[in-house]
Amino acid sequence: MHSAGDVRVEDVPDAGLVEETDAVVRVTRAAICGSDLWPYKSMEPSETGRRMGHEFIGVVEAAGSDVRTMKAGDLVVAPFVWSDGTCVFCRAGLQTSCLHGGRYGFDGVDGGQGEAVRVPQADGTLVVLPVGPDDALMPSLVTLTDVMGTGHHAALAARVGPGRAVAVVGDGAVGLCGVIAARRLGAEQVILLGRHSDRIALAREFGATDIVSERGDEAVERVHELTDGLVPTPSSSASGSSSRRSRL
Repeated sequence: MHSAGDVRVEDVPDAGLVEETDAVVRVTRAAICGSDLWPYKSMEPSETGRRMGHEFIGVVEAAGSDVRTMKAGDLVVAPFVWSDGTCVFCRAGLQTSCLHGGRYGFDGVDGGQGEAVRVPQADGTLVVLPVGPDDALMPSLVTLTDVMGTGHHAALAARVGPGRAVAVVGDGAVGLCGVIAARRLGAEQVILLGRHSDRIALAREFGATDIVSERGDEAVERVHELTDGLVPTPSSSASGSSSRRSRL
């Protein structure tokens, strides 16, 4: 991407190993993230351009000598940032704050919307998938690179579990994945706050039990009605109290 609205397909140097902790992944599937739209709408002109993409699945073509969890030929999914998986933040589940991590398309690292990508810290970043590159699930598995993981992480952070009631604010891709995650984690009531009929239909298919289309104070009042007026406080959520209500 060279500036707002200026996207080009260009030849770049082939991806290759630089560090012994690297892997080179040949991309078989890639996606466009909503966050790619930010520079598409506002990026200032750049002489060199910026390599785009951070959601991809592919086959390992080469792995450095220090890589232990994958080998050439493995199908892997790449999350939207790379991380070592061992620092204090990674161990706390905050890989986006990894002390030795980074983002695709920056600091000499390839973008995910290319034919191949050098992935630093491969052991901490890439996850081997138990399927082949031609598996029928491939289009769905691409969601694991970003949006599904984001919705699932939100559900975990909200301590969603069996018997709980959950309010998912927003019917975009992350919100819909939050609905899926909440149901998988056992939520009894999943309230979606949204106004788009096509997305609401998907939410119901994914397990949403109630829809709130109001906004502002009216939306809050409607959620109160659906949850018998019970609203969690930050302290009750953080302390793991016995409250059966959660917000996502």
